[in-house]
Amino acid sequence: MNLVLLGPPGAGKGTQGDRLAGECRVPKYATGDILREAVREGTELGREAKGYMERGELVPDELVLALVREALAGSEAEGGFILDGFPRTVAQAEGLRRLLEERGCELDAVVYFDVPEAELLRRLSGRRVCSGCGAVFNVTSGLEAAAETCARCGGELETREDDKPETVLNRLRVYRESTMPLLAWYRKDSGLLRELVAVGSVEEVYENLRGAIGCS
Repeated sequence: MNLVLLGPPGAGKGTQGDRLAGECRVPKYATGDILREAVREGTELGREAKGYMERGELVPDELVLALVREALAGSEAEGGFILDGFPRTVAQAEGLRRLLEERGCELDAVVYFDVPEAELLRRLSGRRVCSGCGAVFNVTSGLEAAAETCARCGGELETREDDKPETVLNRLRVYRESTMPLLAWYRKDSGLLRELVAVGSVEEVYENLRGAIGCS
C-alpha cells in the first residue's frame, strides 16, 4: 500500500501515520523529521533548510524531492510506504508522480486530514518534543503530557521553534497558500483523494482512517 497523508500542521498525520505504518508493516517517511535531523547533524542540506524551517516556510521542492528519492530507494520501501508531510505543493506532487513512475508503481490513496484552524492552533501551541528521544507530547491532553520531562527517557520537553505562536500562524498561512491547491490537483485523479474529518479521539480518527483506505 502506497499512501500520502495530507493536512495542515497539527492535523494528526504523524500520530495516525505511525500507527497505520505499524499495522500495515510499511515504513513511514515524515519529511519534517528527516529535515530536522539534517539540521541537528549540520549537513549541507540541513544548513540550507534551517532558515526556511525556523521561519515556518516551505523548504524548496528540489531539496525535499532529493530526500524522498533517497528514502524510497531503500529496500524497506519495496512493500509499500506512507508519506507524511510530502508532497506539499503541486510541483512536489508532479515530482513524486515522476519518481513513482520510474519505480514502476503508483499511489493507492491520498488522505486529507481536515481540522478547523482553531483546533490546530490549540494543538500546536500545546505540543512539546523530548530533547532526548524526540517523542512528541501535548500539554493540552493527558497528565503524562503535562510533565516537564519525557515519560519515556526522562529528557527535557521543549517547544520547537516552529510551534511557537507567531510561527504557527505563518505555517498555517503558508499551508493555505501553497498546499491547499493540492486538493484540487489530486481530485483530478478519480478515486484517489479521501477526505477525513480528523476531529475526535485518536482511536476514533484512526478507525475513520482505516475505513477511508479500505482496511478491513
